[in-house]
Amino acid sequence: MKDFRELLSSEGIFVFDGAMGTRLYDKGIYINRSYDELNITNPELVLEVHEEYVAAGVDVIETNTFGATRPKLQPYGLENKLREINIAAVNLARQAAAGKACVAGSVGPLGLRIEPFGPTSFEEARELYREQAEALVEGGVDLFLLETFSDLSVIEQAILAIREVTDLPIVAQMTIQADLKTTFGTPAEVFVPRLEELGADVIGLNCGMGPTHVLSALEKMRELTDRPLSAQPNAGLPRDVQGRQFYMGSPEYMATFAKRFVQAGAKFVGGCCGTTPTHIKLIADAIRSISPRQAISEARKHSVNVRELKPVDVEVVPQAERSNWSRKIATGAFVTSVEVLPPKGCDAAATLDSIRLLKDAGVDGVNIPDGPRAQTRMSAQATAVLVEREIGIEAVLHYCCRDRNLLGMMSDLLGAAALGLHNLLIITGDPPKMGPYPDATAVFDIDAIGLTNMANKLNHGLDLGNNPIGKPTAFSIGVGVNPGAVNLEEEIRRFEWKVEAGAEYAITQPVFDTEQLRTFLDKIAHVRIPIVAGIWPLVSYRNAEFMHNEVPGVNVTPEILERMRIASDTSKEHAREEGIAIARESLLEVRDVIAGVQVSAPFGNVKYALQVFDVLDDFKGTSAV
Repeated sequence: MKDFRELLSSEGIFVFDGAMGTRLYDKGIYINRSYDELNITNPELVLEVHEEYVAAGVDVIETNTFGATRPKLQPYGLENKLREINIAAVNLARQAAAGKACVAGSVGPLGLRIEPFGPTSFEEARELYREQAEALVEGGVDLFLLETFSDLSVIEQAILAIREVTDLPIVAQMTIQADLKTTFGTPAEVFVPRLEELGADVIGLNCGMGPTHVLSALEKMRELTDRPLSAQPNAGLPRDVQGRQFYMGSPEYMATFAKRFVQAGAKFVGGCCGTTPTHIKLIADAIRSISPRQAISEARKHSVNVRELKPVDVEVVPQAERSNWSRKIATGAFVTSVEVLPPKGCDAAATLDSIRLLKDAGVDGVNIPDGPRAQTRMSAQATAVLVEREIGIEAVLHYCCRDRNLLGMMSDLLGAAALGLHNLLIITGDPPKMGPYPDATAVFDIDAIGLTNMANKLNHGLDLGNNPIGKPTAFSIGVGVNPGAVNLEEEIRRFEWKVEAGAEYAITQPVFDTEQLRTFLDKIAHVRIPIVAGIWPLVSYRNAEFMHNEVPGVNVTPEILERMRIASDTSKEHAREEGIAIARESLLEVRDVIAGVQVSAPFGNVKYALQVFDVLDDFKGTSAV
């Protein structure tokens, strides 16, 4: 039988398993039930998953107990079976390990807000963790694995509770966002020393945005502690394909990063959401080569073709008269825009200062995303109002269906119209599971098709129930489109429905494969509306890898990847210049088939975005900046 303390003291690099939830989901267990309960109701299935990971070559497997605490079990009426569920989980993992792997007791967040952010006290949280820890110790775990924690105060109570029960080793793993901080804004410089002070035997990262950000954080963490480090990232970000979630990071891609994790100082490497036994096998092979040892919304079924509606005494505002952005699209003029994220706090001064540069340079509009990946930022609608009132440049407001029910969306759109916002980009929105608040809930009363229908009705003076609202709204209605969709036929069908519902233009995902865009435009010629191409200036080879492997629907060509690799090997400045050059080339290659361009500002730096526009003959240019 393996001893985890021996692994800790050895010179080797070792492999943790991958996602239990992903495999159970793949095997037909949907997320509306307790996965922890399966330890006693379907133990054969849990055992099967464990055995798959052991066969893949892991050194440590985790018990199926991530949510086996009282607050997590209570919604299913299972709180009285807490001890039984945890002990059964250990027995199943031990049976599968068969002496070949250590068994780690998996412990996750409580799903409660604790002081000072919520009503649960530190002592109450510690008692809840102590209850699970006692059951896992009784079952016979070799170590504890604390994973997917964003709040340092919560993981602190978990560690203290375990230490009241046992001196078994503890692996403590936090979850970070793209800015390399937790959702509470805690950087590695704060949580690493604190976890070391609390006595964690291994300090690491899991879940989150994917391997790219984990690698960047690990490189920082290595300088902060002598404790062993661990890395168990998600396989990129999930993509919804016909109602099921698929993670886009391939096994080969994850294996490549596993080597980089080791080079950055990781002693333990594995996977989280989206990783399967295939991922883990390739990770294990890679490590040992260098180691000594949703369903689509029903809204479209009930959509109403507003062109057939004839409200009484309502004069629909012509497209060319709704806004300058709408006029240019309606008349065939080329539009330019830059995507700028809303500020993280309530002070928009820095964001507005950067947007002034765009106005001075002659950009037509500012695209403002609506809650990307469940991050906490100022509302896009409030940001758009500030932009138009204080800067005098038009905003293109991204508006998604995730966070609001039908009535809320209706209220927001009416309010937007009253506040003078006219340009919309309608999207379904990312599930909260893709963001840093995994316990947040989504609404999705309708999807982008239904929301397009709603906005078009409002433009015709009708609410969703076909009741007159008086003066009609004057929205320029845009939608998202993905030329690199995994299921291209479904993407085209949805695009057809969006156009039928009233879409007047579309903005694409970032385009790196220009031939792919041209092919897609040929396929939608029968429902063609003006297409605005998304262009993203890359800043590094790592950025290019992330876009290609972890952003659904984005295809960075091998030629571009190689160019960014060579430039990044030279210097950061060369990489940034090469990324801007590639963006310019991409824009010129598709200029003849698009109605405009939306350039993303990498890491919020609008100056890089503005440099892309220099290749347009009729653009004012960046002289103002």
